Amino acid sequence: MLPADIAQAFGYSKVIPIKATPAPAPKPQSGPADGAVQILSVLQRDARLVDFLMEDISAYSDEQVGAAVRDVQLQSRQTLERYLKLQPVIDSVEGDFTKTEGLAAASVKLVGNVPPSGNAAGGVLRHKGWKAEKVDLPTLPPGNILAPAEIEVE
Repeated sequence: MLPADIAQAFGYSKVIPIKATPAPAPKPQSGPADGAVQILSVLQRDARLVDFLMEDISAYSDEQVGAAVRDVQLQSRQTLERYLKLQPVIDSVEGDFTKTEGLAAASVKLVGNVPPSGNAAGGVLRHKGWKAEKVDLPTLPPGNILAPAEIEVE
């Protein structure tokens, strides 16, 4: 018996066309930028955080800035609590001696008189750090729009 390709070349076999089905389009994958846009969008929607951060506040008095910060901070904190479960990386008292043993290197930033080896048995806890234990963000439309422009029609 001849191989199929040779038999076909000499006209000994009938070619049966095979209908090719196109491969399905790949699903869009979300990346780190999408998550950043998503959380900023939520913080803008709930607390107008982006508006506050992008505003030049140098012309305002400390009292005016303080009043604005109080509202933005409260609304931002409530939004974070609604969509994220945040926990300290190290749940200890800041200012106390803390050992680094058993901690992932990426979860600790050594500051001060760090030895040349980059390793230290411990030191004074200056900041507890933060980690996201749970993230449950709402679904947002794809794209890079944090908040649509608002146009009032009169």
